[in-house]
Amino acid sequence: EVLILESGGGLVQAGGSLTLSCTSSGFTLDDAAVGWFRQAPDKDREPVSCLILRDGSTTYADSAKGRFTISSDNAKRMVYLQMTSLKPEDTALYSCTVDLGRVCSGVGSWGQGTQVTVSA
Repeated sequence: EVLILESGGGLVQAGGSLTLSCTSSGFTLDDAAVGWFRQAPDKDREPVSCLILRDGSTTYADSAKGRFTISSDNAKRMVYLQMTSLKPEDTALYSCTVDLGRVCSGVGSWGQGTQVTVSA
């Protein structure tokens, strides 16, 4: 069973930074794609970033490019999402996902999420 736990959310002023953490278990690291998705109130869930653990390749949503960085510490089975220059529109529930393969499709396992609130 894949278990996922996110942490690091909180309240921050616009322009500030937060680093989200995702710890997981129950799968082989080399086989996984770990992603961050977010969902704001009254909006559809959207992908934010994806990391292919086998080769370290990353992708970002246009809204995240240049501001967010996804990284991992495989020894600790941790994936991080460093967020800088935060904007009120970044306010959302951020969830970590694990998919087997090389695509963050979101059809695999999900964590409970961590809330990020950015004040103007």
